[in-house]
Amino acid sequence: MKKPIALLLLLCCAQTLISQVIYESFQSTRIGESRDLKILLPRGYNSEDKTEYPLVVVLDGDYLFEPVVGNLDYQAYWEDVPQCLVVGINQAETRQKDLSYSEDNYFPVQDSASFFEFIGFELIPYIESKYNVSDFRIIVGHDLSANFLNYYLFKEQPLFRAYISLSPDLAPQMDSRLQSKLVTLDSNVFYYMATSDSDIQRLRVKTVEADKQLNTIDNPNFHYRFDDFEDANHYSLVGLGIPKAINQIFTLYKPINRSEYTETVLTYEGGPYNYFVKKYEDIETFYGFKKKPIENDIRAIATASKKLNDMESLENISKVAKKEFPDSMISAYYMGMYFEEEGNIKKALQYYQSGLLLAPSEFIDKDMLLEKMYELKD
Repeated sequence: MKKPIALLLLLCCAQTLISQVIYESFQSTRIGESRDLKILLPRGYNSEDKTEYPLVVVLDGDYLFEPVVGNLDYQAYWEDVPQCLVVGINQAETRQKDLSYSEDNYFPVQDSASFFEFIGFELIPYIESKYNVSDFRIIVGHDLSANFLNYYLFKEQPLFRAYISLSPDLAPQMDSRLQSKLVTLDSNVFYYMATSDSDIQRLRVKTVEADKQLNTIDNPNFHYRFDDFEDANHYSLVGLGIPKAINQIFTLYKPINRSEYTETVLTYEGGPYNYFVKKYEDIETFYGFKKKPIENDIRAIATASKKLNDMESLENISKVAKKEFPDSMISAYYMGMYFEEEGNIKKALQYYQSGLLLAPSEFIDKDMLLEKMYELKD
């Protein structure tokens, strides 16, 4: 029953987002003509806010944009991934010339070389000048466009940090060229590739062979996942691959789960709070943007601190809660918890009581605060 409900939520989410899309035509000097764009801003986007968002460029935006934005927004709603700014490039009428390659060296030539430069020299600078985006960029493509996105990896400094290649129609020598390039990467790159049992046969054969090559790469900077879906064709595998790819790319970003709590938080030598600090520093280093502390992680660190009787960690995480959520019951609850564990019952009661006037959160409501107050009074 859970899968149909999740699918329904995703479809409703995508429908809402479509109504919020900005449609505009971009006149390119590199191509010599215009390209139609679809742009989706993060929920609650504020140009005055300094928050920077990952940029997702979607090739074949005519049909690939909507499943990408639907999946991204759905996972961002649950705080599994960051809010992203997504740009789709419509290519229905120009696809062949945009994505073609030379029969001599199998690299972009003439029209496709111009399209390649359009993205790097015009589109991305334009988006960066107009919106708050980070240097963490993702590119998504399907069959011909899934092959085309690989060319950005061959730049001295790859333009994108993450590549989602769905049933790629790979150019000759692409698999061996990718292997040679990816072995020498000196910065982190995510690469996702997918095919399926009912994919177009010639594409499936080449994709499976490419996977064998990429699987041999021994480079800590290369983060790779391959999926070979069952009971899916060339088109339906897109709906299966996109959420898998997004999940893989943002693994480090995800909230603390049960296994991370048990295996890492509770056993971290520096204590729960220092683990929290390191986790958020690693996210910023890895992705190039800051993650705002979330309630789930504060709750996990506070619980671990209490379990380990680590009062310093509990005090520090309660201060984070107060700073990040001043208008929420979160701030009062964890400050109250700290003073309760310290034995300062009067101060703990003051904080629990003050929380009654604040907004409830996902995990904390009025009844929880009242229960704490009754316990302490008894």
